[in-house]
Amino acid sequence: MSSAVTEHPDGLPRPQRNRAILTIALGLIMAVMDGAIANVALPTIARNLDAAPAFSIWIVNGYQLAITISLLPLASLGEIIGYRRVYLAGLMLFTLASLFCALSHTLLLLTVARIVQGFGAAGILSVNTALVRFTYPHALLGRGIGFNALVVAVSAAVGPTVAAAILAVGTWPYLFAVNIPIGIAALALGSRCLPHTNRAGHAFDWQSAGLSAITFGLGIAAIDSAGHGEAPSLYLAEFAIATAAGFLLVQRQTHMSSPLLPVDLLRIPVFALSIGTSIASFCGQMLAFVAIPFYLESRFGYSAVQIGLLITPWPITVAFAAPLAGRLVERHSAGLLGGVGLLLFALGLGTLALLPDNPSIADVVWRMALSGAGFGLFQTPNNRTMIAAAPRERSGGASGLLGTARLLGQTTGAALVALFLARYPAQGTRYALLAGAGFALLGAALSMLRLSSVGAQGLERVRVHEGQRLKGE
Repeated sequence: MSSAVTEHPDGLPRPQRNRAILTIALGLIMAVMDGAIANVALPTIARNLDAAPAFSIWIVNGYQLAITISLLPLASLGEIIGYRRVYLAGLMLFTLASLFCALSHTLLLLTVARIVQGFGAAGILSVNTALVRFTYPHALLGRGIGFNALVVAVSAAVGPTVAAAILAVGTWPYLFAVNIPIGIAALALGSRCLPHTNRAGHAFDWQSAGLSAITFGLGIAAIDSAGHGEAPSLYLAEFAIATAAGFLLVQRQTHMSSPLLPVDLLRIPVFALSIGTSIASFCGQMLAFVAIPFYLESRFGYSAVQIGLLITPWPITVAFAAPLAGRLVERHSAGLLGGVGLLLFALGLGTLALLPDNPSIADVVWRMALSGAGFGLFQTPNNRTMIAAAPRERSGGASGLLGTARLLGQTTGAALVALFLARYPAQGTRYALLAGAGFALLGAALSMLRLSSVGAQGLERVRVHEGQRLKGE
């Protein structure tokens, strides 16, 4: 029987919708939090496995690299075989790999298990937004995207705290073992409640998948190498190969109706501006996330526990702002909401960089809260605009590019922090925060451009087309 028979034209009925939302949230929590958890636990793991720091970094890098090279190919595969199949396969692979991570007793085994876990995470992250589109009614899509954004932001923010709590009562394998019961529960729920979707009629483009892996894998590796002070010959060679592969990829995709790299969607002005906004904002976010702990410790002498508490207002205000933005975007322009949110985000980062020499707790807390509120206000409208601007049959491509934009921005931000710390040991963290404010301002400008007549008319045409299509069904 074709899956088209079981597709709901405008979201799932409420009981099934709630279970589908829970399934999507559980997968996101595991995939996003696991990256942050491994960062914090890396010194402990390296010490336990008697591994050199230079080699142990692959526990983190292998996971990120696997996600990077497979995000767009898996999003495209979701359009062909169904988003739920890719998502459930990703959940299963992630859960099994978590078991292998927990049982690994050498650096090599753990690294291989982490790479496999990264491919599972890519299956989750590549199609989660597409599934949200088919889970919620069109009128409530903003709320659904808002909840998704909340889960991603809070999972990333609380990851270090969760890692510290687990290590306080257990050994590092429990960091991965905790995923196993969560993954099993998500699989049991998802197999019964995730939405079925129509499948595309074209075959999977293996050649484009390979070019995409080379382009994004080596491109992000080059950014990371440059940020960490590797030899220029290495990162320039990586950039050159990534550029050549990217050129061939774009040339191949230009004349395809459903390209793996969604160049067709980038021709929609509001979609392209939203992607640019996302890259700039996530670059600013990662500049802040990586720099703030060093900044508060080296400049003001706060302990690790104090730093964790001082950062807490950030995820708390995201938790309030993201769902609120999901409701506001149903009535107000995403360009305006995103622009205002990123201006507040820039103000928060700028004022953090300019903290007085002896700040009070309140001085730090309100700046953290302002940064979190601004980012939460931006993220939901931006993601909603991206996914709504794409035709429903191209939801996989939109979801994959959304994840790729986030990853590209975060990788660039982390590399820039490393560069600032290496070049400016005394002021590097402050410069990183100021650079984060600059990227936030760039994102605000790009977001505001969506208020122009071209962007507004383009989005209105998308809304009208979507409404007509739903009425026809």
